[in-house]
Amino acid sequence: MIYLDHAATTPISDKALEVYVNVSKHYFGNSSSMHDEGSLAKQILEASAKTLASTINARPKDVYFTSGASESSFLAIYSLLNSLEEKTGHIITTPIEHSSVRNLFLKLKDEGYEVSVVPVTEFGEIDFEALQELVRDDTVLASIQHVNSEIGTIQDLEKIGQYLQDRGVMLHSDCVQSFGRIPVDVQKLNVDAVSISSHKIYGPKGCGAVWMNPKIGWKPVFPDSDNQKKFKPGTNDVPSVAAFATASKLITQNRTDEQLRILEFREKLLDELRKLEFDIVVEQHPSNYVPNILGLRIPGMEGQFFMLECSQAGLAISTGSACQVGSEKPNKTMTAIGKSEQEAREFVRLSFGKENQVSEIPQIIEKMSSILRRHFDKVNHHKKKEGLTT
Repeated sequence: MIYLDHAATTPISDKALEVYVNVSKHYFGNSSSMHDEGSLAKQILEASAKTLASTINARPKDVYFTSGASESSFLAIYSLLNSLEEKTGHIITTPIEHSSVRNLFLKLKDEGYEVSVVPVTEFGEIDFEALQELVRDDTVLASIQHVNSEIGTIQDLEKIGQYLQDRGVMLHSDCVQSFGRIPVDVQKLNVDAVSISSHKIYGPKGCGAVWMNPKIGWKPVFPDSDNQKKFKPGTNDVPSVAAFATASKLITQNRTDEQLRILEFREKLLDELRKLEFDIVVEQHPSNYVPNILGLRIPGMEGQFFMLECSQAGLAISTGSACQVGSEKPNKTMTAIGKSEQEAREFVRLSFGKENQVSEIPQIIEKMSSILRRHFDKVNHHKKKEGLTT
């Protein structure tokens, strides 16, 4: 199987797995316990926070570990809103957010917040003028992703964040798809909370992190009378946290070279795809995109069908965000950028990682070409047959 779905998840790296096993065996204590075993685990936890914080230019004390990015976003957004005296107001998000954020905003709407959705351009970029028009005196928070998980568009968070900051609007950003691929510097992005995930960067599943802006008087979702600034209750998963920190250090150290290598892979793959006799549409921003995510549309072929055929042929691709796969509704990013329902259903996503090599491209092209030829030969045969009988 050639794995082309790294935006959904990545295999844990050998080094991260080694750290996970080592910490599980030798530093198994509860990091909240006062004895030596607990103290050793706490030291690992603090060292991991320091390592992760260094990759986003943050203080270790402002980084909090969670069970994953979905929990990170949930707790971060609520913790920011808890800083307000009144639990009402106007909040803003986008139509291309991860389902965990979209569903949270639906919940907040039920709780009394007024929700606005800022439109995006045909390339998935925030319509900045529309955002400016949406911001009101009672706007308190916005949640805008850094990189789209389906077409890879990069949002100008620095510009967006500065505008919102000047108007006293708090900003949370889902940085799951940007962390490890492009710089995530919390001091430059003008954000108040950031969510990141371990399993997207060759770390273990079930682990994530949040950076919270210390300048915001955020309040935790689950108050702790003994520790006012404890982000969440529960026992820390120290082995996963240590492996996550290891993965974050490795991916950020090699980020520039690896993304250039992936860009070369992407361009060579696209060159070969364009040589095929079939119409294949690339869905991407002209310049502001991460190279590891490639959105494609094959007119006249359902993306779900192509994905299943690819799977049978030994290619792992996707029809979009893993949390949206299986839904009968058309791809939300595609409809948000102005595609029809039919066009949205034609969408597939390829996402690349360190396992992918240029040497695999001929095999990928051969398999995809065979699938497309078989499908369109059948479609054309039926069209000719229908033409003869009418």
